[in-house]
Amino acid sequence: MAASRHSRAITSRAVRRGSRSKKIIAVKRRGRSTPRYYERFTVSSFASDPAAGDITAGEDPIVRDAAISALGNLNGTVVAIDPSNGRILAMVNQKLALSSGAQPCSTIKVSVALAALSEGIVTKDTPVNLGGWKMDMNQALAHSNNQYFEALGRRLGFQKVSYYAHQFGLGELAGWNIEGEHLGVYPSEELPASLGGVGKMCSFGESISMTPLQLGSLIASIANGGTLYYLQHPRSAAEVANFRPKVKRYLDIAPLIPEVSVGMLGATQFGTARSLRTSFTSEQVLGKTGTCSSAGTRFGWFGSFANSQSGRIVTVIFLKGDHAVYGPKAAELAGRFYRNLDEHNYFAGKTAPLHTAVLRK
Repeated sequence: MAASRHSRAITSRAVRRGSRSKKIIAVKRRGRSTPRYYERFTVSSFASDPAAGDITAGEDPIVRDAAISALGNLNGTVVAIDPSNGRILAMVNQKLALSSGAQPCSTIKVSVALAALSEGIVTKDTPVNLGGWKMDMNQALAHSNNQYFEALGRRLGFQKVSYYAHQFGLGELAGWNIEGEHLGVYPSEELPASLGGVGKMCSFGESISMTPLQLGSLIASIANGGTLYYLQHPRSAAEVANFRPKVKRYLDIAPLIPEVSVGMLGATQFGTARSLRTSFTSEQVLGKTGTCSSAGTRFGWFGSFANSQSGRIVTVIFLKGDHAVYGPKAAELAGRFYRNLDEHNYFAGKTAPLHTAVLRK
């Protein structure tokens, strides 16, 4: 039987793209050959018991149960933080949470947005020319636009990008005497231009390794109005009873928080984190997703905080594996986590938020 005009011939060859091993698949349709890229992953997205070995005596049992239920058997970690004092309320899969981390993917855009706002390069409403079309920060954060943040990174330059990243806690331990915590990496030099330079550092977090605790610390500083606390993980009831917050430094970001909040709210309402709303719509949640891959592993990030008149809690979900994990999947799990807390009336009686974001589409 003769082949249909819609049939296709496929050939492939292995290539290297940046730090990722991919295959070019030549798909032939109607006489034309179109290259597509297929990435081969070597790490499973699932784990038999991700919480095995965790130290839990000083954690909040309601928060921990909600996190375990949300994560299920996925290969990942959930870190929940009280932004008012830096206490880690729950840390599921502590081995992964305290590891040296991974490429931050698009979650790096939060740090870059704050840097650009601090330098007065843009406001949240400033249209940035992206080559024939324009976008502002509200839309760029909500939809995680790479071109926008590459443009901001080039305008800031590596030295300023690096300075603000360190101010926000990258490249240093986020915790206070947390046994087993690793540092992560923030490079001392700009990524070579052949690999995308500072632009790729600001859109995908190329050459950077961020830990879940570092992202949690940054998101907590946004949630609390600008205080970067050392994160603390009590290991017993006695340590909880004697808990005292420890401030690392105060960030001059209070006037900027409403600026980034619009895009972070947009992410959960109509952008890359909208999957959160399949499980949770009771409270306002602001967040940022991240999806990328390196050396045969895909990463899915979501850092967020609940922001309502009834309470606030910061959550970081970090997943690793294959095609089954990505940023929107982490956001979906966060929705389950917040729903689990809401069903236990966890937010009732909590401190009211410092600010409320106003959504702009």
